Amino acid sequence: VQLQASGGGLVQAGGSLRVSCAASGHTFSRLGMGWFRQAPGKEREFVAGISWSGSSTFYADSVKGRFTISRDNAKNTVFLQMNSLKPEDTAVYYCAGSRKVAATISEGYDYWGQGTQVTVSS
Repeated sequence: VQLQASGGGLVQAGGSLRVSCAASGHTFSRLGMGWFRQAPGKEREFVAGISWSGSSTFYADSVKGRFTISRDNAKNTVFLQMNSLKPEDTAVYYCAGSRKVAATISEGYDYWGQGTQVTVSS
C-alpha cells in the first residue's frame, strides 16, 4: 500500500484546511488509518485515527472539537478537516495505515505517506 498526502498549505489563524491521503492498492478498506504531525524540533505526535469502517474515530486532546477525520473507502481516501486552526498546528502532517486497528502510537502503523506541510500564520 502506498499513501500520498496532499492539500497542505498556508492559512491564517482561525481558518480551515482539508488534507487528503490517497491510497493505492485494494486493501485500503481493511486498514485502520491515522494522521500524525511533526513540527520542527518536536517529536511526531498523533492527531486523529479512524477505524476501517469509519464507524469509530478518536482524536488527540489538542485537536478535539476542531479537527474531523473521515474516509471514503470507495475512493481509497482518508481526510482530515481542520477548522479553527492555530499557529501551534503548524507541522508536516502524515497519514498512516495499520493492518490491525488504528492506534495512537506510530508503532501501530505499517504504512506511511510522505507528509504535507500545513502552516498557520498568526
